[in-house]
Parts: sequence; structure tokens; C-alpha cells
Amino acid sequence: MMGGIQLVIAFVLIRIGTGEHLNFVKSAKEEMEKIKGVVKVYGVFGRYDLIAQVEAKTLEELSRTITDEIRAIAGVLSTESLIIGF
Repeated sequence: MMGGIQLVIAFVLIRIGTGEHLNFVKSAKEEMEKIKGVVKVYGVFGRYDLIAQVEAKTLEELSRTITDEIRAIAGVLSTESLIIGF
């Protein structure tokens, strides 16, 4: 909750393409951290490479952030969004 405004919060699971994999992941993480609404980005081991905590005022704004900004980063193969419900 930010100043009485209920935010839409999601954890976005992100897969990064291969190449020089670790460098790719690090540069994608750095790009993501600059996006408005991205609170924190974690590098993780497993099926996904990064998890981003994203906050927005509306579901539409959240959708735009993920679709237009996170997915536009070089190396991002796919995302899966876990929107906080309760």
C-alpha cells in the first residue's frame, strides 16, 4: 500500500536466452532494474533465470510494463506473471 493507493503487485518469472548466458542474464537484470514499477530483480537458479517484483496502479499498467518493457529487453525469451491476489 502506497499513500492509500492499492497497488497491483506481481512476481514475474523470466527466462533468458542462451549465449554467454551469465552475462546475458546480468545485462537483462540491469536493464529491468531501470524500468518504472520494477521494485526488485533477483537472479535465480532453476527453470527461470530472473524474478522481478513489479508494482503498478492498475492491471493495465502492469500488463504494459511486462509486455512493452520487460519482454522488449534483449535476451528475454518468456515471462510468467504471478499476480498477488491476497
